[in-house]
Amino acid sequence: MMDILRVVSRSQPLFSKDLTAHEQELSAKVSASRFLVLGGAGTIGQAVCKEIFKRSPQALHVIDISENNLVELVRDIRSSLGYIEGDFQTFALDIGSLEYRAFIEQQPKYDYVLNLSALKHVRSEKDPYTLMRMINTNIFNTEQSLRQAIAHNSSKYFSVSTDKAANPVNMMGASKRIMEMFLMRAGMQIPVSMARFANVAFSDGSLLHGFNQRLLKQQPIVAPSDVKRYFVTPTESGQLCLMSCLLGDNGDIFFPKLSDELHLQTFSEIAKAYLHQRGYEPFICESEQQARELVRSLPQQGQWPCLFSSSDTTGEKDIEEFYTPTEELDMTRFDDLGIVKSKLAYDSTKLSAFVDNINAMKSAGRWSKADLVVEFIKLLPEFSHTEMGRYLDGKM
Repeated sequence: MMDILRVVSRSQPLFSKDLTAHEQELSAKVSASRFLVLGGAGTIGQAVCKEIFKRSPQALHVIDISENNLVELVRDIRSSLGYIEGDFQTFALDIGSLEYRAFIEQQPKYDYVLNLSALKHVRSEKDPYTLMRMINTNIFNTEQSLRQAIAHNSSKYFSVSTDKAANPVNMMGASKRIMEMFLMRAGMQIPVSMARFANVAFSDGSLLHGFNQRLLKQQPIVAPSDVKRYFVTPTESGQLCLMSCLLGDNGDIFFPKLSDELHLQTFSEIAKAYLHQRGYEPFICESEQQARELVRSLPQQGQWPCLFSSSDTTGEKDIEEFYTPTEELDMTRFDDLGIVKSKLAYDSTKLSAFVDNINAMKSAGRWSKADLVVEFIKLLPEFSHTEMGRYLDGKM
């Protein structure tokens, strides 16, 4: 099995000290509580569900739109962790649907609601229709499930954010920044917490997950050479979310501390480390065509064709960050976790107007990306969105 830590140039898991120090409190809270996990069958969601399951909750109900991923989640849990006395069930439901609303009305109180659902790809802003779905998923569904948690007297609501919400340059990051505003407003009625973290290595749909697919399908590996990212493992993402949910104060945003272990790496560096672990030497190509041709012969010689180039697509951020210079931080409570403590400023009137304006577009059945960018900038005047005219779908 591939060693993910070695691929991302690390020797140790990130949060071992903090987990050990707080394990008794985490286990006690989980074993006494009922959990609802939204978007629980994605890579991060599955990791969170496993962290909850192994601490024996009273109930763990998992919602996801992907029936196939829910099947894999159950198989994974049964094969690795077995069974618990608590109520473990999965439901293939769309959070925004009539069926989900009927479901939630019939359930007893959930102590903790964790929202892991998201459209997470920068490429999802390439057309106005997928972009509207991103807004529905990342913002509107969060707002709806927040209201439901408040109505059912839940003890805490957690939602995953993203490192791209700090000084966002793309619509995905900006949508999560706006989501954080809605959460802060809801914090007047229910305790909320969040997590911003790095790219989850080999998560479904990620570039690193694509490396596995390229080798499986005998295709070249392509990666940007100038885009630097932080990486956490799927297990670490689940641990971070659980600790934020159970240990975070109202309005807290947890993030991994920067350290010698967690450092920025280019995707091309990761690609080389990945190929070395798979037993191949990277062969740097000069064009897509050359890479496609050489993949027929080079692997038999212990080499794999790669194409590394600078990024020229819309929404790519050169370097990721977990917080802004104006945010107040607590860097002392945990060994490897930092916390954004300052409450994110929001204007409740503007948030309501945002909802009304987006709903008006949906009711009319017509909108453009430019229309949506205008609405984003009303809430985020500092939002710097540059349209490059090229998207990742236009590259190999």
